[in-house]
Amino acid sequence: MIRVENLSKSFNSQVVLDDVSFCIDDGSLVVVLGPSGTGKSVLLKSILGLMSVDSGEVIFDGKSIQNATANELYEIRKQVGFVFQGTALFDSMNVAENIALPLREHTNLSSKDIRERVCHLLEVVGMEGKADLYPQSLSGGMKRLIAVARALALGPRYLFYDEPTTGLDPIMTDRVVALIKDLKKRYKNSGIVVTHDLSTAKAVGDQIYMLKKGKITKLTKIEKELYD
Repeated sequence: MIRVENLSKSFNSQVVLDDVSFCIDDGSLVVVLGPSGTGKSVLLKSILGLMSVDSGEVIFDGKSIQNATANELYEIRKQVGFVFQGTALFDSMNVAENIALPLREHTNLSSKDIRERVCHLLEVVGMEGKADLYPQSLSGGMKRLIAVARALALGPRYLFYDEPTTGLDPIMTDRVVALIKDLKKRYKNSGIVVTHDLSTAKAVGDQIYMLKKGKITKLTKIEKELYD
């Protein structure tokens, strides 16, 4: 379980997070919904300790990241696969090298085992045969799928998605949404999705929260229907 307790974050006089609290239960996918610029990405970075907060606490499986040592925080982050909105793929590396990077950095797997793992992950995201391509030759949607594969490389307990369907055409959006649902079913990952797209939120979320003017509110079933 991840518990977010009373997080607050301001930039000068602009309040981005205002006493934000919620839980991500084991095996649950939480969606934080809101328009661009409301602080959704700041929330993700704050949960992982990539950005300091003014007050509040984030607890991973009973361990507060605010009180964690550098080594403890390092181990916590290794449990999280992060899918960046801009994919954050390295242009100088091909698809296989991008996916393999976490394995080379954080494991002692042999080159053979890494190749097998990469091939498996490409199958999982439906990108078989793309290992030797470079990011510049891929569409935006294909890059997003490769980013998901890389996020899965270390077998994380949690998956964080930052605007996973932004800028995608309807067909690729459906494909990414189906993949998120399939991964949750296949691996039983807990996680969080931040998005501005209600359709995506309703398709993948076990719980949906609205972030607006720094405050977070859980949407009820009736409210979700009203947004239709």
